[in-house]
Amino acid sequence: MNTEREALDVRQPVVDERPLARIQAVPWMIVIVLLAAVAWLGWRAFFYNEEGDPVGSAMLAFEKQNSLNVFSSRFEIVAESENAQGVLGIDILKSRQATIIPATVTYRLDLGNMDRDAFAWDDRSQTLNVVLPPLRISRPNLDEAQARVFTEGNWVTANAQRSLSRNNSLQAERKAAVFAKNPQVLGLAKNAAKEAVRQNLAIPLQVAGYENAKVSVRFEGERPPAD
Repeated sequence: MNTEREALDVRQPVVDERPLARIQAVPWMIVIVLLAAVAWLGWRAFFYNEEGDPVGSAMLAFEKQNSLNVFSSRFEIVAESENAQGVLGIDILKSRQATIIPATVTYRLDLGNMDRDAFAWDDRSQTLNVVLPPLRISRPNLDEAQARVFTEGNWVTANAQRSLSRNNSLQAERKAAVFAKNPQVLGLAKNAAKEAVRQNLAIPLQVAGYENAKVSVRFEGERPPAD
């Protein structure tokens, strides 16, 4: 009987524990993969610094703005007109009017139409060279509500008054347009435009990975700055 029981014990199957070990290892592998992914994402977000295309970054910044007002000039224009009314060719009623009218002119840059040829990146000096198109000058805005009017004449009729005012307004607009192109005023507007472009491109270049980048700006026709 003992011999038969021992034989039965020998025939009992042996349980293989290796599949169970593999099943228990799967959750740990998932955890390890997730931790590795989180670590990679954190490194990518806070430590990895991939340098982008400085020219592409500048063009994208300009395309988003499209147009940039860089300077506004407010000044006063003096306009003078005369009016004469008479009978049979003889001037009887003469009047004269002088008007001082405040005017405002805005200078802007059209950035959306600038192509890649307007930008050049110098990797050696870490400098982005930008060539700007000519400034756009707005039509003068006359603040006639703030105008100061001085009229001379013994008797100024309503028609004469309207004629004097109309002539002075047209004259003031022409003079303001000429004054807006004055070299000194235009020079101030260009300097303001260059500084505005430098400031607007500083952040895109930093985002692209060029923290120490410089921006050199000039207008079409101007000589490049000396190295």
